[in-house]
Amino acid sequence: MVTLKALVDYTDCLLSAGQFNDYCPNGLQVEGRPEVQRLVSGVTASLELVEAAIAADADAVLVHHGYFWKGEDACITGMKRRRLQRLLGTGTSLLAYHLPLDAHAELGNNAQLARVLGFERVGYFGHDGGVQLGQYGELSQPVSGQALAQRLEERLGRAPLHLPGQRALIQTVGWCTGAAQTYIEAAVELGLDAFISGEVSEQTVHVVRECGIHYFAAGHHATERFGARALGEHLAEHFNLAHQFVDIDNPV
Repeated sequence: MVTLKALVDYTDCLLSAGQFNDYCPNGLQVEGRPEVQRLVSGVTASLELVEAAIAADADAVLVHHGYFWKGEDACITGMKRRRLQRLLGTGTSLLAYHLPLDAHAELGNNAQLARVLGFERVGYFGHDGGVQLGQYGELSQPVSGQALAQRLEERLGRAPLHLPGQRALIQTVGWCTGAAQTYIEAAVELGLDAFISGEVSEQTVHVVRECGIHYFAAGHHATERFGARALGEHLAEHFNLAHQFVDIDNPV
């Protein structure tokens, strides 16, 4: 068991949460019970995840996508009211880390995606929130676009959208999870053979056609399942907490 304050202070420091110019507040978003013994982690603080955490008797929920995004309606109505009502009514805390969890060199989404896919990071590229989030590396052996797409499907559990590039074989790869499709031009400037993100935009197709880079849209949820889980496991070990990762299926 640990106090909620100690858990939040440690996690804020671990992820350097205060250094990011983010689209939402990072850290404790909803305050619940003053002590934490059971922790549930997940990708997004949907009502389904909140209900699963309450059913598991969790004292706190740890997510990548929390609440209070810039530009959203500040009124506590509808879906937002229902989510907050369940958390506040049961004394369940919500901790959310967006860009800090993407960026962490070991526990972050990009580092964990590299681990799952068998990539070795060589460097960083692209800027968001004042930090470089994208990562790139070199494969031990060059592979075809089809072979890399197959690896993504096998290890992430869903088939990616592959926009083929001009090169027959892929040796250098960049990646950035979630909605990082705009990083593709930075990947082109680096001379990478391929770039992987979660989502794809209409203009991404034209970059591929005109610049020749391979592109793989592997799913926003699919590419960001690993950071919250790794962070939850780390916190559970550090503070001797019970921990459960709950994967709410999402095809996007």
